[in-house]
Amino acid sequence: MDADDQLHVVVGATGGAGGALVRELAARGQRVRAVSRKPAGALPEGVEQLAADAADPARMRAACQGAAVVYHCAQPPYERWVAQFPPLTASIAQAAAAAGARLVYADNLYAYGPVTGPATEDLPTLATTRKGRVRTLMAERLLAAHRSGTLQVAIGRSSDYYGPGGTNSAVGDILFGAAATGRPARWLGRLDVPHSLNYLPDVARALLTLAARPEAPGEVWHLPAAEPLTGRRFVELIAAALGRPVKVTATSRLALGIAGVFNPHARESAELLYQWERPFVLDASKFQRAFGPFEPTPHRQAVATTVAWFREQPGRSRR
Repeated sequence: MDADDQLHVVVGATGGAGGALVRELAARGQRVRAVSRKPAGALPEGVEQLAADAADPARMRAACQGAAVVYHCAQPPYERWVAQFPPLTASIAQAAAAAGARLVYADNLYAYGPVTGPATEDLPTLATTRKGRVRTLMAERLLAAHRSGTLQVAIGRSSDYYGPGGTNSAVGDILFGAAATGRPARWLGRLDVPHSLNYLPDVARALLTLAARPEAPGEVWHLPAAEPLTGRRFVELIAAALGRPVKVTATSRLALGIAGVFNPHARESAELLYQWERPFVLDASKFQRAFGPFEPTPHRQAVATTVAWFREQPGRSRR
């Protein structure tokens, strides 16, 4: 089958990574099926939309039928990860295997737990949090299925992401969304330590590399990001894009705990605050060595595009 005729199925097409993948695939002229529990809304021309619950194995088998590549970008609500994420992932993996498709899993860095120095793929998975242990479990099961020959899988791990469509990330609505409307913005943890942030269109491009390259399956790959920045510098870039100052508050562990009394997402975020209290740097040199040069979008350009997207959303101020 010609590569342009292959079907790419994106599960979790309404999320940040899933939406970026749909747009990138469509821009490349690929056949795309966008799968989400609820309709994804406006999609690029030619994209097939399918409503299906990723946790339903029968629905997933139907959704993935005919696929050459399945992208796992779905996740349950943050507070339901422990109970719902593993069976959801198993449902997607079984559907990809039944279709004979390569599974590309959009993962993050939770599995390593607190790290000293840059995060590389050869670090032990010593997660100290519930959500980190869930991520570890799912990755181990997927790689075990690959080793058994039942599934071809490549795992792409990114740090916290931002970009168009990235509302639910740690720097989404609470930072970009607030800044775009002139409200006080929040940065998790300390403003003066470097933190790696992946830009969603770059995440999509890198995941497509894992979908295409024969050496990608059976491995964990860190996805390239622009240089790590302190929170203070990142907020300065947002202010420059807006053309006005941004008032930002560094969210302490105590403040997050108080907010968690009323906000389930804040409550669930507290256990990951270690990533924002010390330098948290992603090393993607393995990806670069294997697949050749990959130029991440410079933060200044990526931040400007993200600010513009947030300002264009319905109900947001255009100041």
